[in-house]
Amino acid sequence: MSTARLTVDLGALVANWRALDAASSSATETGAVIKANGYGLGVEHVARALAKAGARKFFVAVAEEGAAVRETLGPEVEINVFAGHMRGDTDMIGDLNLRPMINSVDQMLRHVEALPGHPFGIQLDTGMNRLGMEPADWLAVRDTALELSPTLIMSHLACADEPDHAMNTRQLRLFKELTAGLGVPCSLSATGGILLGPEYHFDVTRPGIGLYGGLPFEEAAPVVRLDLPVIQVREIQAGESVGYGNTWVANDRAIIATVSGGYAEGIHRIIGPKTSLYAGDIPCPIRGRISMDSIGVDITHLTEEPQGLTLLGPQQGIDLIADNAGTIGYEVLTSLGERLTRRYKPA
Repeated sequence: MSTARLTVDLGALVANWRALDAASSSATETGAVIKANGYGLGVEHVARALAKAGARKFFVAVAEEGAAVRETLGPEVEINVFAGHMRGDTDMIGDLNLRPMINSVDQMLRHVEALPGHPFGIQLDTGMNRLGMEPADWLAVRDTALELSPTLIMSHLACADEPDHAMNTRQLRLFKELTAGLGVPCSLSATGGILLGPEYHFDVTRPGIGLYGGLPFEEAAPVVRLDLPVIQVREIQAGESVGYGNTWVANDRAIIATVSGGYAEGIHRIIGPKTSLYAGDIPCPIRGRISMDSIGVDITHLTEEPQGLTLLGPQQGIDLIADNAGTIGYEVLTSLGERLTRRYKPA
């Protein structure tokens, strides 16, 4: 096989969900965020594993993602849509029983007029300035909204991965002010908020990146492994270069393995100078530029030629690769390309 192989450990995914469920308050229901095709790992497999483990509230970004989850899991689970009720979504929301998280007065009017009596939630902006009703708008329509029996009121923390950031307490205080005494289930916390402690948990938590092995959940079990097959091995001499642009030149004799994989698989060029692939526990540095389909790797120090090398695995996870790229683990996961051969280890 000449294509790189992505192995998704559904057992680790479930273990992470159970750990974050245990970290949530006893009276809190733990949902699961499976937007962006299950953070790039395949929403059908991710959703089935989490539902089998006990998750009943799922969160997606847009209605089309909700449709895929409904097709996979059937009618028994709750599917909440962060984007709310957008123009053109009415039939999908109604037919598939999706729950839009209403973000504005305009969305509320659209929802009530198009789907009277259909369940919905409310998203409030408590300072992130991304999605949700502004406090003044919420206060203006709150009484009317409550008469329509929203199923959830939520907001989103901007700095939950920084426990000491003052923004966390500011948002918590405002969220409490906006929801106090309303008698509606509330949700403020994703992975980082769960780790901030019980005061942030409310009625529903929404773990996302922690399910998939990423920070800020440092105890997360690794979920993904990415192995790249070796296509060719060559010996080069001092003064010879590897890859486009002659960006790496050998000082001495070297053995270079060309592996199948590149930016078409979502392996960003920028990680090259700082990143190694692994033969077991032995690091093998990338040499030269990462190209669309192949990567040069220095295996001079190995005692035998490997059939493949590992980029993501127990040796280095998504956040280390993200650091090498100057980004975050979310981007590493959701960039993983369609050309990868995907294999799923059952839960």
